Amino acid sequence: MTECNQTPFHFANHFQREVVAGFDGGTITSEAGSLLLRPVEQRTGIVRQFANCFRDYRDPDKIEHSVRELIGQRVYGIALGYEDLNDHDQLRRDPLLAVLCGKPDVAGQERRREQDRGSAGAGKSTLNRLELTPADADEQARYKKIVMDEKAVDELLVNLYIQSQARAPEQIVLDLDATDDPVHGNQEGRFFHGYYGAYCYLPLYIFIGEQLVCARLRSSNLDASAGAMEEVARIVEQLRRVWPQVRIIVRADSGFCRDKLMSWCEQQKVDYVLGLAKNSRLRDKLGKAMRQARQQYRASAQGARVFTEFTYRTRKSWSRRRRVIGKAEYLAKGENPRFVVTSLGAAAMDARVLYEEFYCARGEAENRIKEQQLGLFADRTSTAYMRSNQLRLYFSSIAYCLMEALRRLGLKGTEMARAQCSTIRLRLLKIGAQIRITVRRIWISMAAGHPGASVFEQAWHNLQPAPLPG
Repeated sequence: MTECNQTPFHFANHFQREVVAGFDGGTITSEAGSLLLRPVEQRTGIVRQFANCFRDYRDPDKIEHSVRELIGQRVYGIALGYEDLNDHDQLRRDPLLAVLCGKPDVAGQERRREQDRGSAGAGKSTLNRLELTPADADEQARYKKIVMDEKAVDELLVNLYIQSQARAPEQIVLDLDATDDPVHGNQEGRFFHGYYGAYCYLPLYIFIGEQLVCARLRSSNLDASAGAMEEVARIVEQLRRVWPQVRIIVRADSGFCRDKLMSWCEQQKVDYVLGLAKNSRLRDKLGKAMRQARQQYRASAQGARVFTEFTYRTRKSWSRRRRVIGKAEYLAKGENPRFVVTSLGAAAMDARVLYEEFYCARGEAENRIKEQQLGLFADRTSTAYMRSNQLRLYFSSIAYCLMEALRRLGLKGTEMARAQCSTIRLRLLKIGAQIRITVRRIWISMAAGHPGASVFEQAWHNLQPAPLPG
């Protein structure tokens, strides 16, 4: 492998010994722990199925990097912390990344051009053409010929959840949330959002537990609930195709509390638990419970909560009366009323349990969005077009699915079973190793003193195929 720099770096002596460093260690990787992603992919086929969502119009005789290899290089790069395409001009030289992507020539010695030899992977320009291919490209296009099928990717995210279930679940909770994705140029779909105080996109996310089933990039000049009913309808139809009798509950904050969504849920026998923005009429209905909470606070000097419920209908926007849960909370700073509207009856879940244990649990979806944005660069939407930025969001989403599968399948029972993606990357995937390539083997000699060695070993055992019966 071509060395980056032969210049030695001199540091202060360590007692009587000189300390000299250099990029001359031979074939060394800093990503040896990412080998664990290989059995995850073999068990789930996440990257393979994602690659199948693209149509390749390139001339087969001129292809050096298959679609699956290009997709894998981009997804694994994001999982390993490399959000920029520029990073791949060096990453393409790493034989371990070539192993993950399934390239037979991991050392890149059989490349057609002399200048490419030693680099098994694709460079930034090739990956950039992949991202910028328009929807109508075909064989006649000059450079950009790999077309994403957006509908197929949307279906894949739901299918990955279905494939992960050994049996039909008793209940599925769809957590909906929107967030801001700041933009810093003149991108298509760029608008100022008053709540966030910035120019941004407003992507919609839908999770089932920790598993992502929808990531839709949207302009920010929309209501937070825009398109939510259509996405929920698509996901519910796909789930019920496999599990016709499964109970489905939609859970979201007040930004999604719209009659259109609630009416659709009622018609389709889908339950919902949605936050409800407070107003003077709702406060009046909570008056007695709030007085009780105030009395309890004054008696104990501790925050007090009193729950109540009632039927409620807005004067104009709602088509019917619905069950509303009111939380009358009194704290040192004063009153803190909250409301939730639901299709669930009192027999199914009482007011306190519904609010404290069920509705508040939707905060986990917010944590997963932060995990994807901060750790897997879901907000790296800096291309000029909405379509290519949606593709970048998909790359991040597939990387999240891969890391979530590693956590769910490989890290079960370990100290990192609940760790976030960035922690898993730092403590488990970032392992220095020397790589030696022989005719029969690829030897990867990892750092003996790495503190995550025991977790790596346990994860490796967890990811081994189950023994055949008999």
